[in-house]
Amino acid sequence: MVVAVVAAALAAPAGAHAGPNSARTAIVSLGDSYISGEAGRWQGNSINAARDRDGTDRAAFDCTVATCSYDPGRVYGASATNGCDRSDVAEIKSAAIAVDQKVNLACSGATTANIFRTSKGGEAFKGEPPQGDQLLYVAHASNVKLVVLSIGGNDLGFADIIQACATAYLTRQPPCRTSQQQVLDSKFGAAMRNVARAIDEIRAIMSDAGYTQARLVVQSYPSVFVRASENRYAENDPAQRAGVGGCPTYDTDADWARDSVVNQIANGLKFVAVSKGVQFLDLRDAFQGREVCSKSTRQASLIQPPSPTTSEWGRFLNQSTVAQGVLQEAVHPNAYGQRALGRCLRLIYGSFSRGGNCTNVAGQGPNAMRLAPF
Repeated sequence: MVVAVVAAALAAPAGAHAGPNSARTAIVSLGDSYISGEAGRWQGNSINAARDRDGTDRAAFDCTVATCSYDPGRVYGASATNGCDRSDVAEIKSAAIAVDQKVNLACSGATTANIFRTSKGGEAFKGEPPQGDQLLYVAHASNVKLVVLSIGGNDLGFADIIQACATAYLTRQPPCRTSQQQVLDSKFGAAMRNVARAIDEIRAIMSDAGYTQARLVVQSYPSVFVRASENRYAENDPAQRAGVGGCPTYDTDADWARDSVVNQIANGLKFVAVSKGVQFLDLRDAFQGREVCSKSTRQASLIQPPSPTTSEWGRFLNQSTVAQGVLQEAVHPNAYGQRALGRCLRLIYGSFSRGGNCTNVAGQGPNAMRLAPF
């Protein structure tokens, strides 16, 4: 049975298996939380637990002088129920690409095993069929102009790495970088091979739906956390760095995550994409200067409301994360970041290069993102 997200996104096709001959056009996103729209509920960060959290909580409504009601479904729709968290400003939704349908099949927490069709060993996830099975339906129902894939981070256990590094800092254990680099390296080869298999699977799905050519973009991950030298909170002040800022890492671990882990993953994904002949959208520097705790950003307050030009573009990680929302939203692009990624997708859609590096312009909003082809 086709899941509700597909049925809601697409009405019954005008003709069976219309596919590339359909008059209705579509673009589709597949993958994990970094493209599903996790943390899209938030625009900037604030430690204020009251009302609309200084304007950062897009799920707040019916606010009075003292309180607000909250409904994550206002942002994530029906996917708030199962935790796929497909936001209304997710990359595929924010991209200014002129098509009839923008279909978000990505799901927070997904791995490459959730991309393959059931017939190819794919696994259902959070009560939904594998994304490949859903893509096949969409590809039959509409003329799919683009498929964009963000996958691999959960195969590498990226969330566990973040947890280990945060725990090390908060409990004053030694830095995490040495032990976690070993963990990353032990999983890296298999993860990249599975990304390559996912690309092959998507191509096979599109071929089975009648496409002689299908455009596929594979993207990397933006860094939500900041380098040590650019952090506005001192390492020796955990009450501020962790409790307020929401970036609980040692300086050495922050630099390792920003300049080693992010680059290792991006380089691996780029190698796979180029070797498979698909476009690669390099997002490793997309949030430079917009990261959580960056000196060039600030948290929202009663007198300084959130803004796409001054606020952080990622969700922070501290007690406020859980008090205001849910932990799985932490360390993900927020609404501002997702709109920026949507602009990046639009730029590469208009490019016929092998790929490009998408970056922001200091002091400007998501619409000012730039793509440098390579």
